[in-house]
Amino acid sequence: MPTKSTKSTRSKKTDPIIEEPFEQKVVGSADNAEEFVTFKSAHFYSILVVLAFAVGILLGYVIWGKSGSAPAVVAETSDQGVVYVEVTPQPTAIPLPVVYDIETEGFPSRGPADAPITIVEFSDYQCPYCWRWHVQVYDTLMEAYPDQIRFVYRNYPLSFHQNAMPGAEAALCANDQNAYWEYHDLLFDNQEQMNNQAGSVLEQSFYNDLAASLNLDVDAFELCMTGHKYADFIQEDMAYATSLPYDSTGEAAVGGTPTFFVNGYRLGGAYPIEYFVQIIESELAKNQ
Repeated sequence: MPTKSTKSTRSKKTDPIIEEPFEQKVVGSADNAEEFVTFKSAHFYSILVVLAFAVGILLGYVIWGKSGSAPAVVAETSDQGVVYVEVTPQPTAIPLPVVYDIETEGFPSRGPADAPITIVEFSDYQCPYCWRWHVQVYDTLMEAYPDQIRFVYRNYPLSFHQNAMPGAEAALCANDQNAYWEYHDLLFDNQEQMNNQAGSVLEQSFYNDLAASLNLDVDAFELCMTGHKYADFIQEDMAYATSLPYDSTGEAAVGGTPTFFVNGYRLGGAYPIEYFVQIIESELAKNQ
């Protein structure tokens, strides 16, 4: 494990229903034949149902207008036909965001150990989106909160990036000589070669030249890389990321690169600085 730089059925059978003949009712005066009205009792119940439903809608409108919430109207069947019943809806719980507790000890970091804000990045040195975030957000964010952010880098080299794993190994080998962040920056500065259009695997000399530019012991650096000293460490990093629970939207905690956790709050992607500032300011306000 590297030293830290400064700063996971049947249906139920029912008897058939036999309807009895409806009784006819006569309303009106026997002396005036024109006033005779003949109808079935079923029609009478149907009219009552329609009237009751209309009254229910009217009452619901009045109640809703005053209280701001509308009761649900459900239909139930009875011996007298369909009856509409108002049911008060139950409140629906709003899912809370998952706040992750990401392990940070023993991984390269910069910034005060007791900083109120910890940002963990799972990244890939060949990833163009990681490079874009590094160029557009990283430096500006660290300069804006110089004593309030502890930034931790964790590795998640994607399998289809042929230079991602060697890049991760190279940075950790530079860390042996206390030059992790300098080498980290150089890898992103050389993104065009890391993510070359030809898809070629970079030679060891590429990494050695970067080490030499930092005045590192190139022989020790190369021995570290060719011996794959940190291969298992990187694989454990990736396994840890995969083991993290899904977030509240059903997405994998680390489903790609870059993925950030700002005091445990997940930002999956190369989000602009405004999103980080929003979380940071909210977290800082808790400590005031």
